[in-house]
Amino acid sequence: MMFLQFFIWGAWYVTIGNYMTSEGMADLTHWPYTVNPIAAIIAPFFLGLVADRYFATEKVLGFLHILGGIIMFLTPAMAGNPTLFIVMLLLYNLCYMPTLGLSNTLAFANIEDREKQFPRIRVFGTLGWIAAGLFVSFVLAGFTTEDTLPDVTALPLYTTAAASVLLGLYSFSLPHTPPAAAGKVFSPRDILGIDAFKQLKSRPFIIFLTSSFLICIPLAAYYNFAPIFVNASDISNPAATMSLGQVSEALFMLLMPLFFVRLGVKWMLVVGMGAWVLRYAFFALAAPMGVFWMIIAGILLHGICYDFFFVTGQIYVDKKSNAKIRGQAQGMLVLVTYGLGMFVGAQIAGNVFNSFLAGSDALTPDQWQSFWWIPAVFAAAVLMFFAYTFKDEGDRLHSDGENDETAMEGVSDGST
Repeated sequence: MMFLQFFIWGAWYVTIGNYMTSEGMADLTHWPYTVNPIAAIIAPFFLGLVADRYFATEKVLGFLHILGGIIMFLTPAMAGNPTLFIVMLLLYNLCYMPTLGLSNTLAFANIEDREKQFPRIRVFGTLGWIAAGLFVSFVLAGFTTEDTLPDVTALPLYTTAAASVLLGLYSFSLPHTPPAAAGKVFSPRDILGIDAFKQLKSRPFIIFLTSSFLICIPLAAYYNFAPIFVNASDISNPAATMSLGQVSEALFMLLMPLFFVRLGVKWMLVVGMGAWVLRYAFFALAAPMGVFWMIIAGILLHGICYDFFFVTGQIYVDKKSNAKIRGQAQGMLVLVTYGLGMFVGAQIAGNVFNSFLAGSDALTPDQWQSFWWIPAVFAAAVLMFFAYTFKDEGDRLHSDGENDETAMEGVSDGST
């Protein structure tokens, strides 16, 4: 389940920008990364209002994946109408994004020891994302002409559609998992995390939440434009190259408990933000001459960029929460980062990119350099703000007696 869940996402999310560029939509490539966070904002309300109350989890998973697969199968046919193409991607994401929470819910409901078993299950999601990149670059290449990359064709979208239907059918064979909140009164306060925010509200937490939102603005530029940049730099197999970031993610996930003991939460977060600055600086410096090792180094920094900031942030929120508000607090963090932060970031990055594009089909190497310096400077500003203002004397995870590795294993959320 986890392997296919993230194989589906990785197959289209990395390649969509290159496909849209080839279809004459170079100035609209930020929109898939805008409708995705819109769906992430709406998904918790769907889960809270419908999925958690009225239907078995495996049936909702099956229905949403099959419906999403049908929508994605029809999407390439709309490429001649950019507005309709974007609307189809929005409809697809409205089907897909709730399944992220549902797959976690089903896993947790059917295992005995979530702290030990879930990380071993969730890692198959990362493997699925990596496999998607390899599949696009090396398997789908057999179905294109020698001088045509699969990334610029509709084949990755059809791959997503087929895998979605496959997972949808498979979902009906998963263990029966009744709705967890059957009979419970729906409360928008729970979904928005209002009660959790009231309990957690403090100067360090507000600074952390603000910084999490702000760092997602430059983050959006990576997901949207790094695959296009890799392709423009004449690096072969862009999808497979981008999957190196997930290999790095898996490696640093294993190393995180060691760093927690030595650094504590604040400096883990600082290192994570610093990695974003370094990544964009590598891209900017590499752009004029297409320096291969700098581009690869920027991609490999994904493990530190994601794990040290986002996973650490999830653990920090979990540490600050009690059992009553833990779910609300994590949902609030997702809403602020993957929802609002990524939405704002996608729009800003898209408008900045289009200002450089100015009616042409692609950026020049010098324009790419100027483009990448903008998120680098923005991330550096967020880094300095956080490092200077965040002071939480209890920021070391082991300070309250909790074992760092156990806390690490308890993290249920995570994105590629």
